[in-house]
Amino acid sequence: MLNKLKINENNQIQQIDSDLLKRKNIFLGVKRDDLLHPLISGNKWRKLKYNLAQMQALKKTELLTFGGAFSNHIHACAAAGKFFNIKTHGIIRGPELDPNNPTLLFAQQCGMQLHPITRIEYKQRSQSDYLTQLQSRFPNAYILPEGGTNKLALEGCKELALSLPKHDYLVCPTGSGGTLAGLIEGSSVNTTVLGIAVLKQADYLRDEIKALSPKAASQTNWQLLCDFHGGGYGKFSAELWQFCQYMKTEHQLPLEPIYTGKMMHALWQLIAQDYFAPGSKIIAVHTGGLQGLDGLRYRGLI
Repeated sequence: MLNKLKINENNQIQQIDSDLLKRKNIFLGVKRDDLLHPLISGNKWRKLKYNLAQMQALKKTELLTFGGAFSNHIHACAAAGKFFNIKTHGIIRGPELDPNNPTLLFAQQCGMQLHPITRIEYKQRSQSDYLTQLQSRFPNAYILPEGGTNKLALEGCKELALSLPKHDYLVCPTGSGGTLAGLIEGSSVNTTVLGIAVLKQADYLRDEIKALSPKAASQTNWQLLCDFHGGGYGKFSAELWQFCQYMKTEHQLPLEPIYTGKMMHALWQLIAQDYFAPGSKIIAVHTGGLQGLDGLRYRGLI
């Protein structure tokens, strides 16, 4: 199944050249995982890769997962379903579906069956009793958590870290913690791995990352920075959006302000504040998610 979709996972590292970086004597490269595939890109492909292999090994023929109405994960899973000819189900935080929502329209066009549920029911999405009920209802389905984060997801993110040239810092945006945990697993103890939390009050993620990654539990070469969330998940300032537009215009680096845009903006501030020693080599991971720009435009937020 997996060889049907050709994705080039070779290094695509874009060096950012700016006066700030020259002044601070910092190398900043962006791992352009957004370019892996037009629809199944970034950390969504990294997380899906080994889960799809496990789905095949378990002889499951359907994929079921969870997400909000504008979820990058739902978008990627629907696209994967179309490319791999897998029946997909999206349990959508509802209770009603907006028929004009661009993410959900795309998912339906890919053949995904959408199942809207109430926000109260959605809160049960990680509970074993609820998952058992879902498995009974969809016996042929491989159930994937919201955001795609589980032990198998880490393997794809670990591969990413192992593929990179030598660097001092590896930086990624952090939502559920799976990508950061995988990067820690694949990184040398001499590399400092930084996660930029994109949601408010994200300190709890440190324990979740340690639970996912044995290395994170035993090593101190990583940090989760929680002061760059911009007001909370899905929220962003006019200044952040202007920064995203600046990066696209000046450096040909397309960003969205929910994940990678927040990370790059945080990184820019940290570099200006001399957080990194002169001569440091930083690689930042572009985790994709550019489809989210359509949703932001649809809601009139950009």
